[in-house]
Amino acid sequence: MAIVTGGCRGIGREISKVLAAEGASVTVADIRDDLEQTGVLREIEGNGGIARFTRADVTKPAEVEHMVNYTLQTFGTVDILVNNAGINRDALLAEMSYEDWRAVLDTNLGGVFNCTKAVIRPMVLQGKGKIINISSIAAEQGWRGQSNYAASKAAINGFTKSAAAELAAFGIRVNAVAPGLIATEMTRKLRGPLGNRLLPSISLGRFGEPLDVARVVLFLASDDSDYLSGEIIHVTGGLGACIAGK
Repeated sequence: MAIVTGGCRGIGREISKVLAAEGASVTVADIRDDLEQTGVLREIEGNGGIARFTRADVTKPAEVEHMVNYTLQTFGTVDILVNNAGINRDALLAEMSYEDWRAVLDTNLGGVFNCTKAVIRPMVLQGKGKIINISSIAAEQGWRGQSNYAASKAAINGFTKSAAAELAAFGIRVNAVAPGLIATEMTRKLRGPLGNRLLPSISLGRFGEPLDVARVVLFLASDDSDYLSGEIIHVTGGLGACIAGK
């Protein structure tokens, strides 16, 4: 049984679909409660999967607790948590507002903390669990106009390693996936001028698709990854490898 935050659009939507296709019952959690959630549920159920939706603002602990309790009441267990919900508020550092700084940190990092904390007890009681955090290559490379976003994702990497060390004794694995430039609505502007400059440095010669990330999440959610914890797995198409090889 899985929870996917930010599960209505982009990478989260694809993760929800892939997990459901492999037999997981999925709680699609999102701050949105409009036609987009209806669409992803219809896709999953149309392919024989099982999914339910619950609204959750990951910055609000009470809503996160409700999300976890809803999943426990509906499916009985929480075996997988995918911390995917995230936002960006890009601006040059000198022009960035405090509100935009806080919004990104509260959602991207605070949401991971809130959701992870909420699933620890049920996972400890059942003696197992997989927590998968969606980070970003921006955590390591940093790009102009993304100091808030890069900081939040770098913090997620550190959080992942610390949580993995704490929770290993209880059978809980914690890993992160760090996508590169993935073709979603969230990255549309970033894939403009910057993307055109970066594309020649991507070994595979294309931007990533949400499915590329979802397949790695599926691996981390499966028994095949039981000896992995505290890892940050890059899904970048070899971003930077072409430059390094010259």
